Amino acid sequence: MDTPDQAESALLALSDRLDRLESIEEIRQLAAKYSLALDMRDSAAWVGLFPEDIRVGDGQVGRSALRAWFEHTMRNTFTGTAHHIGGHLIEMIDQNNAQGVVYSKNEHETKTQWVIMQMMYFDRYERIHGRWYFRRRLPLYWYASDLNQPPLGELKMRWPDVEPYEGSFHDLFPAWKEFWNRAPTADDQPVASPAPLEQFINTLRRGQALPKVRIA
Repeated sequence: MDTPDQAESALLALSDRLDRLESIEEIRQLAAKYSLALDMRDSAAWVGLFPEDIRVGDGQVGRSALRAWFEHTMRNTFTGTAHHIGGHLIEMIDQNNAQGVVYSKNEHETKTQWVIMQMMYFDRYERIHGRWYFRRRLPLYWYASDLNQPPLGELKMRWPDVEPYEGSFHDLFPAWKEFWNRAPTADDQPVASPAPLEQFINTLRRGQALPKVRIA
């Protein structure tokens, strides 16, 4: 029979596990809420997914600045959008911080083309006063191209009236370049041990710096 200390320890462990599961589910819902609010052009709901002190860029901080960016971009770039959420990997850093990678397949109506896109976000999440928010979303793009023009070849980011460019899809993880630089017959490469729990993303990144991503 467990002692009182052992029982208390077991209850604390169970509480921690439950908190982790609830946190992961709340974070997962963030990505779905982000897509729905964006596609429905509800800028107030969309910016509410970020903390009050969110850094927007060009020295701007706060939800008002983020909402201004949202309104300008959505009114001047796209007529309509649809974001389809794919696999979402979430790993806890500590009780109030987490990171994740989430795939997204998107459709964009512009004035002249129907642009499809494959991308993923590298996210940081933060819990503030009991609620989870996006602290950062780094978009990494594989391609964007007219629906009727498969993006074969280099420079797969192909927006109307914009010179094609690379989208940084593989730049966060060094394995992509290592794979293509390695001889096809290199079967003697050592096989690494499985990544530790909550360290799969960091193991894949291997200290790689965050890439600079161009936002069209």
